[in-house]
Amino acid sequence: MSRTALKTETLAVARAKRAEADEKVPPTVMGMDPGAHTGVALYRGGTLVALETITPREIAAKLADVMPARLVFEDSRLESFVWTSASSKATALKMARNVGQIDAWCTLITEICADLGIPCHGISPKAKGAKVAAEAFGRITGWEGRTNGHERDAAMVAWRYRHARA
Repeated sequence: MSRTALKTETLAVARAKRAEADEKVPPTVMGMDPGAHTGVALYRGGTLVALETITPREIAAKLADVMPARLVFEDSRLESFVWTSASSKATALKMARNVGQIDAWCTLITEICADLGIPCHGISPKAKGAKVAAEAFGRITGWEGRTNGHERDAAMVAWRYRHARA
């Protein structure tokens, strides 16, 4: 089977899966905090139902598996400046390289969502707001389980959109 035929077949299966899921349960809104440790949060009917951390190479599979009604992700490309208080030039260069990687993952996420027909949009790190500590996160979201910073960021980036239909 050619690569194009395989991609077309995969997209058709993913879209059928999403249509079937939309009929059975409230729409899923996914939040994502891209990085070497990518945080993922799932909201169904406005309620936070799952948090996990995945690797960048698992992003496409996670999106195809869940087929959310909407993806909201923290998009580093929306910040025109990266402020750092790096103590050395080497540290500043490493931070620049890390931001460049995240920018590339944001581009990839947008392309995967377009291929799968998933509406998505990015939120700038500044618009997402400050990091939320675990205790405050529990009060805000009602989540009682353990979390890490990547998962909390993913949940908070999608918080305002958790009731979205698409």
